Amino acid sequence: ANEWQKEHESYELKWAGERDAEEYKKQLARERRESLNLRNAEGRRIRDNEHEMKRNDMNKEHESYELKWAGERDAEEYKKQLARERRESLALRNVEGVRIRDLEAQMKANDFHNEHESYELKWAGERDADEYKKQLARERRESFELRNAEGRHARDVEATMKANEWQKEHESYELKWAGERDAEEYKKQLARERRE
Repeated sequence: ANEWQKEHESYELKWAGERDAEEYKKQLARERRESLNLRNAEGRRIRDNEHEMKRNDMNKEHESYELKWAGERDAEEYKKQLARERRESLALRNVEGVRIRDLEAQMKANDFHNEHESYELKWAGERDADEYKKQLARERRESFELRNAEGRHARDVEATMKANEWQKEHESYELKWAGERDAEEYKKQLARERRE
């Protein structure tokens, strides 16, 4: 009877051990499934972050091109404006040249009726010429000021573009570092779960 009881207890222990082993296998399987699900979720999150970063980079690149094209349009418009001013200045000089030549022809045709009238016409011509020089000097100053203003505008646009590019690069690194910190924290969490 004692042997039968011992054998029965031996079988009970064996079955209990097998049940424990089976339960342990099931627990390991559950933990593997949970770990896999967690890794899949983290992978999706990282992929979503990468997709968002790429989309932001594309938006930033498009904005950069928009600024570049706007600057090019401004520069092209400035060139056209300078060309118009040169044409107008040339036309003005031609008109003034014709006027001076006509005045000289008239003076010669009249044969300088008298010395006083000759001097009067000469002085008038000198005053006209001096006024014309002053007018040309004013136009050159205005043209120079306009070019300086356009230069400042172009430099301001370039400085704004550089500042935006620096800020975008900084934000890109911030997103990258945040992703790396999340991944590192996930690794630590897995390590803690394995230890537990």
